[in-house]
This record gives sequence, C-alpha cells and structure tokens, in this order.
Amino acid sequence: MKERVILFTIFFGLGVFIYIFQSYFNTVWGLAFLCTLMAVYALFSTLAYKIKSRKLLKYPPVINHDYKPLVTVMIPAHDEEGVIAGTVENILSMDYENFEIIVIDDRSTDNTASVIKDLESRHAKVTAFIREKDAFPGKSAVLNDAFKIAKGEAILVFDADATVGPDFLTKLVPNLEPEDVGAVQARKIIRNKDYNFLTRCQNNEYTMDTHFQICRDSVKGAVELRGNGELIKRKALEDINGWNNETITDDLDMSTRLHIKGWDVRFCMDAVVYEEGIIYIYPLFRQRRRWLEGTIRRYLEYSGDALTSRKMSLRASVDMFAYISEFIMPLWLVMEIGIRGFKVLARDASPHMLYSSLIIGCVIGIGFLLAARYSLRRYDHLSRIEALKQACATSVYLLVVWFPLVMFICAKILFCRKDMNWGKTAHGLVIEEEEHLAAKAKRITRQVVNKMKEEALSLGGRK
Repeated sequence: MKERVILFTIFFGLGVFIYIFQSYFNTVWGLAFLCTLMAVYALFSTLAYKIKSRKLLKYPPVINHDYKPLVTVMIPAHDEEGVIAGTVENILSMDYENFEIIVIDDRSTDNTASVIKDLESRHAKVTAFIREKDAFPGKSAVLNDAFKIAKGEAILVFDADATVGPDFLTKLVPNLEPEDVGAVQARKIIRNKDYNFLTRCQNNEYTMDTHFQICRDSVKGAVELRGNGELIKRKALEDINGWNNETITDDLDMSTRLHIKGWDVRFCMDAVVYEEGIIYIYPLFRQRRRWLEGTIRRYLEYSGDALTSRKMSLRASVDMFAYISEFIMPLWLVMEIGIRGFKVLARDASPHMLYSSLIIGCVIGIGFLLAARYSLRRYDHLSRIEALKQACATSVYLLVVWFPLVMFICAKILFCRKDMNWGKTAHGLVIEEEEHLAAKAKRITRQVVNKMKEEALSLGGRK
C-alpha cells in the first residue's frame, strides 16, 4: 500500500504540474533541465573515473596478500540439472584456497538434487543443501536458509549458470578488506553474446552497466549488486538482517539497505563472471520485468529510510537520486507528449509545443546512443563503425524493452496486488538448442545416407 500511495503521489503531482504550468510556462524546459542535470552528472562521474585511473597508474594500490578470509560460495539451483554440475566444477578450479561451496536445491522437480548430492560425495569443499518442498519461495529465502550453515567471513553468490576464471576470487577479495566496505560486485559478461541479436544487445547492455558502475564507484556513489558474482561481508549481512524474503530482486534490495546502513559497495571490473544470455524474446521480457519491478519497488519502499538515514553518505544519496531520475524521465516525457497532444487536438495549444517535446525525446535517445557507443569502444574494444552500429541496435532494443516496461510496471504497482512472481530465468537453452540442431543434422545426414544406399542398390539391381 505504501508503494502505491507514493507512486500515485508522484504521478498525480507530476501530471498536475505539467498540465497547469503548460498554460503559463513551457514545461518542456523542466524536462530539458532534468536531462541536462543527468548529462552533467554522467560527465562528472566519467571524468572522476579518468582521474582515478591516472592516479592508480602512478600509485598502484597496495594489496594485502595476507587478507584471505574464508569465503562461502552459495549457488541456488531450481531445476538446473543441465548446468549445475559444470558450474560447480568450474568454481572448484579457482586458485583461491580458502573457500567452501554450498549448492542449494530449491524445490526442484527434476534431478538437480541427485546431481548436487553426487557433487558433494566427490568433492570435500562441496555441501549439498536440499530445501523442503513446502519451503518459502524466492532466491532471498534460499540464501537466508543456506546462510545458517555457512562458515565463511564473506559470502559469494553465483547463479547456476555462472563461469569464472581461476583468479576470480584472488582479484575480487582484496576489494572487500576496507572496514567500511560491505560488498563487492564483479563485472558480468554474456557468455553466448554472438548467438543472436538478443544476446548481443544484452551483452551491450551489460557493457553500459559496467561503465555506469565503474563511474559510480569512482565517485563512491550507490554502486549496486547484480546477483551473480556478488561478494558480501558477513558483518554487513548480519547488520541488515540478511536478505529480504519479500522482494523479487534480492541483489537490488540488499544494495539499497547496505547504503542506508552506511556500508560502501564497490565494483571490481577485473573479476569477471560469465553467464548465459536469453535467446528468446518472451523469457527476456519476463526477466527484465522482474528486474524493473524490483528496482522501482525498492526505491518506493526505502525512500523514507534513504532520506532520513544518518549513516548513508551524501555521495551515495546524490548518486541514488541521479539514478532514480532515469525512471522519472520517461514518465515525464510520456506525460508531456500526452498532455500536449491532447491540447493540440482540442486546439488549446500550438503544434509547435508538441514538436519541442518530441525533439527532447530524440535528444534523450541520442544521449543513450552515445553512452552505448562510448562503453562499447572502451570496454569491448570495438572499432568505431562496429561500435556505432551496435550502439544503434542496442538503443532500439532498450527503447523496445525498457520504455514500455516502465509504463507497465507503474500501472501494475498502482492497480494490482503485489505478488512474488519471481520469474525464473531458464538456463541451458543454448545447450538444448545446439543439441537439438546437432540431432536434426544427424537425422538429415542419416536420411541422405540411407537414400544414397537405396539408389546404389537400385542401380546395382538394374545392372
């Protein structure tokens, strides 16, 4: 109810402001001002990153090689029999010695439980944790249950399809040592990025997120956890009472609560975790719907705590507001164009006012395109032409996927009851697709061979 009231107040206040003030002022300048502030902050954080990079080249950070806390790796798995064994074997190959693995079967209906029990029997570092069929649903509940038996001073969370390099923890752990750091997030990359258009766009989206996370880290802003490849200090986890069982995005919810409690969250670009991109449009919409709903709901839920917190740093507060403006901007733009369009049709306003709003919309689109191109050039090292082409494609992808979802989620929060529809992401689809294609190719080959044999026999019979 609280979330609904706050969102309704935002909608109502913004709508009234635009409708009334359009009669006296050109409110498109307000939207332009918001966009300008976002651009200035983006340039400021990018400049901060460049300055930080140059300082690190001159004065490389001193790494305390004696800081090697016991790390508990937790891997929730729900119907993941096709990928979980490969994931665990990959994680066991890390060169960081001081870690344990807890693989959690979350009420699976396939053979996941037997697979992880077999892994436990073969590896001393692996513990199989089987949840009861009537256990509370959701990833947060899974992690809270496993946390009760975890021995580590830090908790590392992986998705069931994660793969990492041997030095992953060696690179990630030193970032957690400072007293005020509560968590560290690794960089995420789509493993099958070249599979199709959707996977390429997802990887480009992750690359943009990498840039934003690095910039937020450079100004000590509100860096966010991303679920896969997040390392959390036990002390920080206990301070915020673990994961929130009532959220559908455990990572984003935890990020906000850590900042409110005064904990710093860092981003480590050198530690990379690879995950499988979604290859079909419907599962992609389901996943992004969950991410976006969790993002908006946690801001609405913790808005009061964020404004009144004495522990949350000013930098994190300003950075969080800058990020929230990304969701206010599309709402404002849609209302601006909608109200102006209505007035133009009613002949209460000049069409030129509508054109100015559309121009601002185009400017916003160009801004995202430039951000995508810059990120692809810097972090994926694409050529100028290739970066521009992929940036254009990704901008269209973001417009088609994210823009309507913002409207849909706002309508859902306003008019529907809150649910815990977690929207599980299916893993192993690429493997299944490849196996299906391989089987199809074998069938076709067998048919061709059989036909050739029949023709040869037929020719032999004629002779």
